[in-house]
Amino acid sequence: MEKLKMASLVGENPGFDFLQECWRDDPALQIVIKKLLGKFPQWGITIVDGVLVDWEG
Repeated sequence: MEKLKMASLVGENPGFDFLQECWRDDPALQIVIKKLLGKFPQWGITIVDGVLVDWEG
């Protein structure tokens, strides 16, 4: 959670693999990740049918 908070503050992408792991592990973190992806579309990560997708990778 701390890494996600820091990403929100500085805008640094914590990495697709990390986000995907958090997404699968905790439904509460899904809300945080959705907000992050909305705030930082330049990361190139989106949600399709409830699954994280790295559309630049």
